[in-house]
Amino acid sequence: MEYKTLLAILDTPKNAERIADFAFALSQQFKSHVIGAHTEPLAMVPIVAPMEIPDPASIQALQDMAHAETESCEKLFRSKGDREGISYEWRSFMSSAGFNTSALIDSARAADLVIAPQAEGEMLSGSGSDLESFLFESGRPVLLVPYIYKEVKPIKRVMIAWNGSREAARATFDALPFLIAADAVEVLSIDAPDTATQSGSIAGAEIAATLSRHGVNVTIHSDSSSSLRPETMIENRLADQSVDLLVMGAYGSPRWWEMLFGGVTKTLLHSMTALTLMSR
Repeated sequence: MEYKTLLAILDTPKNAERIADFAFALSQQFKSHVIGAHTEPLAMVPIVAPMEIPDPASIQALQDMAHAETESCEKLFRSKGDREGISYEWRSFMSSAGFNTSALIDSARAADLVIAPQAEGEMLSGSGSDLESFLFESGRPVLLVPYIYKEVKPIKRVMIAWNGSREAARATFDALPFLIAADAVEVLSIDAPDTATQSGSIAGAEIAATLSRHGVNVTIHSDSSSSLRPETMIENRLADQSVDLLVMGAYGSPRWWEMLFGGVTKTLLHSMTALTLMSR
């Protein structure tokens, strides 16, 4: 298995360059085709009080700004693709639904991997929540690039946050190309219970054995949260082991906004320090 079709989300000129750089670097590694995607929002209609008459000049100015942003992202993406000699294409969509437009979701569902920027600031604000909801509607593994990530680096050390769930299993196998190529992979379990197949002290042993049959250089590590929250322990482990990529499932309740922004998932998305591959 390799990632042969990559969908790179270039939502603003500010983060388009680093997302494009990372997508094209992965394309070189896996010999992939890269689709650059951007959605141009339809301008909201401002109201002039007290007459409540739409202001055409303001509407046009907002739409012109949005279109200029689209052109900027496209120009940057195409120039990098041409320079690198990469197989690529550009897709832009105009929609009031933002990243939840059906055309973009359809594009994502036909890709092996979606690459997108971590939302800056408050996770539930503006385009952040819009982008994150799209990522989990796509049904595809999503590789989030932290906004502190300034240059492309090889993915040599990977950590899997493992709890034996469906989401964790899917994320692990979705990440298999990265795991096989990595120098070292650690399966981390926190507060793992004893089960019919293994004790909590060796949680992750069975998935580690499966990964080793794929040629993955894998170890397991089990820990107890004691006085620390699980998300804090994961963050500490990422720093201590100089991890390049975190692999984890997206957990939570059935409602998408609680699913995405609740608990461990919310904290790690907000304070992301490493590339993070997530699946649902």
